Parts: sequence; structure tokens; C-alpha cells
Amino acid sequence: MTILVESSPQKDPKKLASAALQAFFNLSVRWKLSVSEQRTLLGGPPESTFFKWKAGKSARRLSRDTLERISYLLGVYKALNILLPSTRAADEWIRKPNAAPFLHGQSAIERMLAGNIVDLADVRRYLDTQRGL
Repeated sequence: MTILVESSPQKDPKKLASAALQAFFNLSVRWKLSVSEQRTLLGGPPESTFFKWKAGKSARRLSRDTLERISYLLGVYKALNILLPSTRAADEWIRKPNAAPFLHGQSAIERMLAGNIVDLADVRRYLDTQRGL
């Protein structure tokens, strides 16, 4: 007996990189991120690489680290837009001081700008917990 198994289509790394970067730069506008903040959140790519990405000259592929960072940030964005009553409130929340125990009075963006991927994950996890997930 022969069993046919359809192989799942391979993701095109260039399309994935392009979509991820477009989403990130759209998010950067909403959150009013500076170039320095954007580069830090992306994991500190070289300046020339960053500006190529920003100009729409996407990479052939993004590193796993960069993709994970973008994924966490998009998750934060989504959670905020579910939890808060308006997109404006959601976009402003990241810069407001926060009494959450893990933030110690700092804003979420300050925590995420520490540069470690775990800081992005912590903010995302906190918001997911607030959503009851």
C-alpha cells in the first residue's frame, strides 16, 4: 500500500521577510519609534542593513532572532488593541509608566528597549495574561 503525503508548501523566506518588515515599520509609525528604538527592537542590525530594510529593499531572509522579535512586537500590538478601548490608548500605553510588578514603574517600551529578546517576551506574556490566555 502506498500512502501519499502532501508536503506543506515551503515558506518563501523573501516574502516572509518582506511581510514581517512591512508590519514592523507600520507598527513603528503607530508607536512613534525613533530609528534608534527601531534598531534596538530589531536586535541591532547594522545601520546600512536597517536603512535598506526601511527603504523596502528587503532581505532575502531574516534571522530567526529578528523574526521572533517582530513576532513578539506584533503580539504586543494585537494584545493592546484587544485590551484597550481605542487604538490611540493602545498606541500610547507602551510609553506610560506601569505599575506591573515586572516593570517596576517603567514603561513597556523602556523594558523592551533593554535589547534582550526576553524583555519583548515578558511584555507579551504579561499582556496575554491580562487577556486571560
